Amino acid sequence: MSTSAKTNPSAAGRGRLTGDLAMWIFILAELTAFTLFILGFSFTQWLKPELFAEGRAQLDSSTGWAMTAGLLTSGFIAALAVERVRKDHARQAALLLLAAIASGMVYVVLKVKEYAHLASIGFDLEYNTFFTLYWITTAFHFLHVLLGLVVLAILGVLCLRGHFGAHNHTGVESGVLYWHMIDLVWVIIFPLVYLLG
Repeated sequence: MSTSAKTNPSAAGRGRLTGDLAMWIFILAELTAFTLFILGFSFTQWLKPELFAEGRAQLDSSTGWAMTAGLLTSGFIAALAVERVRKDHARQAALLLLAAIASGMVYVVLKVKEYAHLASIGFDLEYNTFFTLYWITTAFHFLHVLLGLVVLAILGVLCLRGHFGAHNHTGVESGVLYWHMIDLVWVIIFPLVYLLG
């Protein structure tokens, strides 16, 4: 935490890196892993466009849009929570983080239903190349969503306990940065898997 943030709460976010440097390094490492998945999916689609078109036709893009809306709404609400903490309103931030979790759960519920539906009609991990990459890529992201929701829940509890405030908000910023990374990756995965031919 910088000295300027200690002496002038209104200076929060100006003249310093938002969040913790270690979180930025972790996020860059995670983005590298996701990039490999996305490039692998894209390259294989280039090799087998017909197979991927057939596989994509089995997915419901409206479900994908709903999942996207849930995650982006959650990210927006989480960003509002960071602003509340910076203004020393940690209890309000806790309520916003709870709302962010509820919105993020829209993604979780819809994705679990989609997984169950695809598995029930035989489109499992071993069905063909498209579905192998679909399951690997989206499941890797799904696990990150679950971890992100746990992080938001922990931040919410800490906000209720008064752990964060105008002079101590780096932890909230870092956790929400991680959640934004998950949103960003989904914004790339969604059109790649569900829409683009």
